[in-house]
Amino acid sequence: MELNLVMLGPPGAGKGTQARQLRRKWNIPHISTGAMLREAVQAGTPLGREVAVIMESGGLINDDIITRVVTERLSQPDTRSGFLLDGYPRTIPQAESLDRMVGDRAPLIIIDIVLSEGEVVRRLASRMVCAECGTNAVGEGAACHDCGGPLVPRADDRKQVVLNRLKVYRDQTEPLVKYYGSRQTYCRIDGARLPDDVTADIIQAVEGVRPR
Repeated sequence: MELNLVMLGPPGAGKGTQARQLRRKWNIPHISTGAMLREAVQAGTPLGREVAVIMESGGLINDDIITRVVTERLSQPDTRSGFLLDGYPRTIPQAESLDRMVGDRAPLIIIDIVLSEGEVVRRLASRMVCAECGTNAVGEGAACHDCGGPLVPRADDRKQVVLNRLKVYRDQTEPLVKYYGSRQTYCRIDGARLPDDVTADIIQAVEGVRPR
């Protein structure tokens, strides 16, 4: 049975960590906004070339372009059994476009990982990133668990930057909770627990609303 998941949550909620676990659990591709943009650029398609020009100039990817990137990605064969979207949608217009994209496919299941702002700031203050491969890590020693590269503080995790990112999240993305909240497939998850407990809660919630 096709399984289409959308992951919501503030910066630092652990969406990437959970996505790695869930994609293995259900054998569906984890599709992040950053990965989609990089894939489009690397593929050298007309859309990818358009995205590359914007990224190289430091411009912002607008709703129309990122929606076209997502549409292109979701048309690929590996998404036939489902997908896990991380970083899209971020706005109501994007959510409306996604609803049109899935059409008569299996309904979207929304995983909303909830975390207080104080916990977000605390977590991001301790977050590191691999200087070699870009993998995120929190309190995991001096070397990346994926490639062995050195871990360094993330430039976008300084307190003021984090507070600005939270404001953007509140202004642009939190309205998605209202958009999706009345659906039977909306799952609210406490993100303040240990990662394995959060994973277990997500699996239980998804299995409880997943069409049979």
